[in-house]
Amino acid sequence: MKTMNKTSIHSLSVIAAALVALSTVALPTSVSFAQDRFANVEVKATPIKGAVHMLTGMGGNIGVSAGEDGVLIIDDQFAPLAEKIAAQLGELGSDKPKYVINTHYHGDHTGSNAFFHSHKGATIFAHENVRVRLAGDENVEPDALPTITYEDGIKIYFNNETVHVMHLPVGHTDGDSVVWFEQPNVMHTGDLFFNGMFPYIDQGAGGNVVGYMESVQHLLTKIDDNTMIIPGHGGVGTKAEYTTFLNMINETFDYVKALKQKGKSLDEVKAMGLEDKWATWSWNFINEEKWISTLYNDA
Repeated sequence: MKTMNKTSIHSLSVIAAALVALSTVALPTSVSFAQDRFANVEVKATPIKGAVHMLTGMGGNIGVSAGEDGVLIIDDQFAPLAEKIAAQLGELGSDKPKYVINTHYHGDHTGSNAFFHSHKGATIFAHENVRVRLAGDENVEPDALPTITYEDGIKIYFNNETVHVMHLPVGHTDGDSVVWFEQPNVMHTGDLFFNGMFPYIDQGAGGNVVGYMESVQHLLTKIDDNTMIIPGHGGVGTKAEYTTFLNMINETFDYVKALKQKGKSLDEVKAMGLEDKWATWSWNFINEEKWISTLYNDA
């Protein structure tokens, strides 16, 4: 792998709200029901390579470096899961991560920031726009804000590995970062990769389809066939799977763009739908209709 160069405020998370709302709508005890959903979530650790592990639970995948220097984590899911995440980190070496890196501002990636900062003493790193967006949300407590920000990126030397933190200008949001663990050749893409799923592109927070594709293409030039990829959502991926993901976006975008240029309305394109080969990419948050809307808005 080549060495990489450093390079409307929404609510805390559209995704967070949607995931909870899907199960709480029309229920008079929605708050307790949502808590029950988190109560039943199991946080699991999967070893990747070198000092790197992945934690899964509910929300964005968490990257972990655990070794003699301590623990570093990438993203931290929802606040109600903080203690479960800490417990699993304890199994890997320490429930007090020294560093938390946020790949972007959405609540399913930053929800436990305050817990790890105020209760565990972690230093939070993120792109400057992540801090700006979190600070602009009255529901986000000050302890959740990144304490160290950057414009292009930084390097962290930790657990005998070089951790490259790099900002991508436009993609999922305007504050995206990816993290590459150089020695084991593992990359955490944040939400610049939804493995096998239509991605969520936050068009109200600086994200757009063309920028997203450009960011993915850039990352593909920096990895090789041996790189293991921790996506924002979905299972651990490879360069081949990341290429398939980009091809899906390219093809569906060209398809919707052509129909829009022929004068088709959004509703007409939704009624026509995408080709059958993309049916398996639809999921509960970004189904085919929502993906078509995303593509049509930027076409």
